[in-house]
Amino acid sequence: QVQLVESGGGLVQPGGSLRLSCAASGDDLSNYHMGWYRQDPGKQRQLVAVITKGGTTNYAESVKGRFTISRDNAKKMAYLQMNSLKFEDTAVYYCNAAKLYTYWGQGTQVTVSS
Repeated sequence: QVQLVESGGGLVQPGGSLRLSCAASGDDLSNYHMGWYRQDPGKQRQLVAVITKGGTTNYAESVKGRFTISRDNAKKMAYLQMNSLKFEDTAVYYCNAAKLYTYWGQGTQVTVSS
């Protein structure tokens, strides 16, 4: 079992950058696939990026080339570096850890606005 806490969200102008962090506690994070998802009000939660326990990454088409997911198992951390942010990136971003079960953080708000 893991507990996840996201941080790093905030207000940023279009074209700006943010780095989201996900701090994990509990089980050994190296046994989990990690992901970032986002959700707009009234919409389904959508995958943004994943990184497998082996380090393979995959991204939603809308963020390819702009976002980078990474992990540091020793620190029990996952990150999402977001560059060239657009208005449509505004959402609540959630960290996810998956093994036999799936665990979620509480989310962090990212608002892209001028």
